[in-house]
Amino acid sequence: MSHQDDVKAIITAVGGASNVKSLTHCATRLRFELKDNGKVDQASLDANKVVLGGVPQSGNRYQVVIGGQVATVYDEIMHLPEMAGVGAGSVDADAADGEMSDAELKAAKRNEGVRGKVAWLDNFFEYLADSFRPILGVLLGASIIIALVNLFISIGVIPNDEANTGLMFIKALWKGVFYFLPIMVAYNAAKKLKVDPWLGGAIMAALMTPQFTALSDTKTWGDAVQCITNETLGTSSCTATVFGLPMQLSDYSGNVFVPLMMAAVLALVYHGMKRVIPESIQLVFLPFFSMIIVGALTAFLIGPLGVWVGNGLGVGLAWMNGHAPFIFAIAIPLLYPFLVPLGLHWPLNALMLMNIQSMGYDFIQGPMGTWNFACFGATAGVLFLSIRDKDDQMRQTSIGALAAGLLGGVSEPSLYGIHLRYKLIYSRMLVGCGVGGVVIAVLGWLFPSTIASGETVHGVTTTAFAFTSLLTIPVFDQMWVYAIAIAAAFITSMVLIITFDYRTPEQKAEVKARVAAAAVAAKSDEGSVESAAAPAPVAAPAAPAAEAAPSAPASQSEPTTAVLSPVNGHVVSLDDAGDPVFASRALGEGVGVQPTDSIVKAPVSGVLQTVAETGHAFGLKTDDGVEVLVHVGIDTVKMNGEGFAVAVAKGDRVNAGDTLVTVDFDKVKAAGYSTTTLMTVLNTAMLTAVTPKTDVDVKAGDEVIAIEK
Repeated sequence: MSHQDDVKAIITAVGGASNVKSLTHCATRLRFELKDNGKVDQASLDANKVVLGGVPQSGNRYQVVIGGQVATVYDEIMHLPEMAGVGAGSVDADAADGEMSDAELKAAKRNEGVRGKVAWLDNFFEYLADSFRPILGVLLGASIIIALVNLFISIGVIPNDEANTGLMFIKALWKGVFYFLPIMVAYNAAKKLKVDPWLGGAIMAALMTPQFTALSDTKTWGDAVQCITNETLGTSSCTATVFGLPMQLSDYSGNVFVPLMMAAVLALVYHGMKRVIPESIQLVFLPFFSMIIVGALTAFLIGPLGVWVGNGLGVGLAWMNGHAPFIFAIAIPLLYPFLVPLGLHWPLNALMLMNIQSMGYDFIQGPMGTWNFACFGATAGVLFLSIRDKDDQMRQTSIGALAAGLLGGVSEPSLYGIHLRYKLIYSRMLVGCGVGGVVIAVLGWLFPSTIASGETVHGVTTTAFAFTSLLTIPVFDQMWVYAIAIAAAFITSMVLIITFDYRTPEQKAEVKARVAAAAVAAKSDEGSVESAAAPAPVAAPAAPAAEAAPSAPASQSEPTTAVLSPVNGHVVSLDDAGDPVFASRALGEGVGVQPTDSIVKAPVSGVLQTVAETGHAFGLKTDDGVEVLVHVGIDTVKMNGEGFAVAVAKGDRVNAGDTLVTVDFDKVKAAGYSTTTLMTVLNTAMLTAVTPKTDVDVKAGDEVIAIEK
């Protein structure tokens, strides 16, 4: 399948263009608003080479994780002929056709309980996220420039000289991003709230003009301006008398709290006046009154309040970092794995920017980096196992996610493409987060850094906002402490994933079946090509009977021709067993048995390759290579072994009919899980025929699957 076909397949997998209400994208994901989430083909998305993962959202929203090429894929999708009538962003084209608009749909879903009783909290974090997402690219670009400049200065390639014009120009490239960051945030925040985004940007820009900053010049304005110095932060603030009222003057460059607060107030004023001002003159008077009213409110009230809030939070966290550095350095990396998937990390990102703007340095990014590298280490472990297992699908996913992480510091491809799909990863990754946090706490305490003001700070600090990647290591003070901490986090997570794996027995079995099927298909294609090209072979003369090949040793077992029922009960097809994974035959052909007895027995003779700790799954391999999976109940892994008395261990040789486990099926039913015992031949694709016998009552030991090799 070509790249273009993969792109088209994304739209097919989400139910077709007719199922798409709107489509936007962020730094790594396509963000769909669908008419019916139930039409999404998750398996098709997982198999798509362009896609790293799919993430259902509340309501009928759905996110498809693409990675760094998301913008290109988005453009290709929007240029597909079938997407001509689909809007980008908040388009409610269906409202005219009698269907619910976007707002009506969300309200209906809230009433159904999909978004719960805290919809405002969901909307708040979505507001924060959408105010930052569009500028992640320039923030990432600026952080790499900062890292390279620091690296070249440290190795003597660039002199650290303020008189160096080249250095000043390079600094201007990245400082421009952070200096004018409030305007960018104001633009995005206003757009999110359905206000003219240029209006939000213009109001914020007014507080950054030379005319506004000149108001703090005491030489020009004399007694009309009074300034005081904050000894704690090392900053000065001035108050000017404007229109007879006191106006606190602050440096708003790099500030993010003020534009976020301003845009919220602007939305109230803008939409309120929109109801009052006649539509024919809104073009002129709507921005006029908005600029006057919100501009004055921001200068006199919102701006000073935003600075106060940001400084207060920064000072509070700085106090914690100074007085309880161990707790702080360990808590941050342990919290981030749960904050990022929920979008709750955006307030901390805003605090990092505020710390740099108000105190001149940030101390959160160092501990945060240990979480990022623990995340990337887990992905590296997955990559190692995918190469070992010849799992091309996961190998491609993990390579893309690892590249995005190590080079860009972006964790979403790893999280959404891999980690959230395999829950065992978190138990391994959190250990890496904790180890990295402990290292940075201990070394940060033993080797504190000294900031420009001469203050001693425990932990790792930086004067720039940087995506924590390999390229941005040079931006951190005490760089060697940071490097050791992230290396410890990375290696710990990677080793734990490689050692203990990240998949359940069923997931490993699914991979083996998929890889085996792919190998058979490839071999079949290769054989077809060879047979078409090769000349017909000349028949060799028959060998004398006396020279015939020797017979197999008498000790070799008979070839497997049947798989027996593991339990007394009624046999059903996998289609009727109640589990979509088994019904898809991803784990091979097989049957389901609705049990009437509590003893589950071995269906074939062979060696136990897998025995789940919870006693709900067993993998057997016969001497002639037939692989059989016995899965007791559906979702019974969640019972954590309660009610399961396992009688065997991994590596044991068993005979058909030997007891594997005794199960209290009444307890399984009471827990709300199906008791249907599923059994499949994992390497079905490598056999001539696997024929299930269904819709019959059987006893343990009766044949339920016929095998032809």
